[in-house]
Amino acid sequence: MSFKATVLTLYPEIFPGHLGFSLAGKAAERGDWSLDAVNIRDFAEDRHRSVDDTPAGGGAGMVLRADVLAKAIDAVSGDDARPRLLMSPRGRPLTQQRVRELAEGPGAVIVCGRFEGVDQRVIDGRNLEEVSIGDYILSGGEPAALTLLDAVVRVLPGVMGNAESGTHESFENGLLEHPHYTRPAEWEGQGIPEVLTSGNHAAIDKWRHEQALELTRARRPDLLEGDDV
Repeated sequence: MSFKATVLTLYPEIFPGHLGFSLAGKAAERGDWSLDAVNIRDFAEDRHRSVDDTPAGGGAGMVLRADVLAKAIDAVSGDDARPRLLMSPRGRPLTQQRVRELAEGPGAVIVCGRFEGVDQRVIDGRNLEEVSIGDYILSGGEPAALTLLDAVVRVLPGVMGNAESGTHESFENGLLEHPHYTRPAEWEGQGIPEVLTSGNHAAIDKWRHEQALELTRARRPDLLEGDDV
């Protein structure tokens, strides 16, 4: 079963973007996953192809209409089992655990918000899961959708050449990733930690865990809250 992503956007030309290159691009060519970018304006009913209107109660900006967006969602998803995601700064933060869960499923319908937001009635009526990629505001949901898909596609079976590559990274075990080194053995007066060239794999694993723990404590102590590590 391949992962099928459908993106609802006002700017379908943005896709596939960087996902058409490197591992993700090759995986798409193999049929490991697919991406269909659909223009929300195609579901507008007036001659101006209007998709937004002024916010009820007044205020700045415009709001994506519930009727137009609902038609788009219904057309691309129907009764299929794919989760419906809305890229939104007020959503739950995207985590590696959620990425793994999505990668194990049949795909996703991803709505890219624009303007001031989306009419709440379509969020409720079409059971949209709001997802955020960080505590900042973008001009639209498209970069966020690309980021989410990048994270998901790379952990699909067969996408990364080495299956272990995706299991020894930041957030996979609740810690940030340990430092990495490679040749040359000395660079600008700095050497590689001796333990990494010792051939003692138990000592190497211990060093890497200690380094990951130290980095996490210094940079992301929130990841350690309630954990006994």
